[in-house]
Amino acid sequence: MTSPDDPAPAPQPDGEPHAEPHGEPHGEPTPYADRVYRSPGGIVGGVLLLGLGGWLGIDAILRGEGRTPWLALAGLLFAVPVVIAFTVRPAVYAGADRLLVRNPFRTITLPWASIDTLRASYTSEVLAGGATYQLWAVPVSLRQRKRAARQQNRDAASPTSLGRTPGPGATADRRAQADQTMDDLRELAESNAGRAGAQGEPEVRWAFEVIAPTLAGAVLLVIMLLI
Repeated sequence: MTSPDDPAPAPQPDGEPHAEPHGEPHGEPTPYADRVYRSPGGIVGGVLLLGLGGWLGIDAILRGEGRTPWLALAGLLFAVPVVIAFTVRPAVYAGADRLLVRNPFRTITLPWASIDTLRASYTSEVLAGGATYQLWAVPVSLRQRKRAARQQNRDAASPTSLGRTPGPGATADRRAQADQTMDDLRELAESNAGRAGAQGEPEVRWAFEVIAPTLAGAVLLVIMLLI
């Protein structure tokens, strides 16, 4: 499940992310603060794994004998960046001019005008510039989709709902979180694609701050196992 966070203003009463407008002169479109989407489940799982790994690794370093402390150190150097990359690091930043996707080993900057489509099937994806990029921070839960579909079916079959028109947020509240998030991003892409600052081509940057320590830990671990 993914939850949107807005670093600047407080959330609206309905729980949706809120972006505070900053007025611009000369009739320019109003920019909004970045909306940040993360996976709370991934972050919690990553923190638990880091805590468990750190406890076992530090214990082995302090109490181990022979090669054990060095193996534990190499294992931590390899495992910690990997766990952080796949659990804590992923995020999606939706601003007025661009969509910034932070995946485990890459950061992709996508001006809104460069985005062809956003979709969520078994994974959340954005198509831009002839390439497809996954949104690791917006995981798709098939169980959540089935639960939302069952709730919608129950509401439709309920005698009290016959002849009533659902409220504006009733349908959205019963959708899976990933589907709601992708609808939000599609709406932002459509409304902001015409902005002057939203033009340009996709840019991809490798996260060497994650890759370098991972490779160093892997090399040290292999060396220690071969000695």
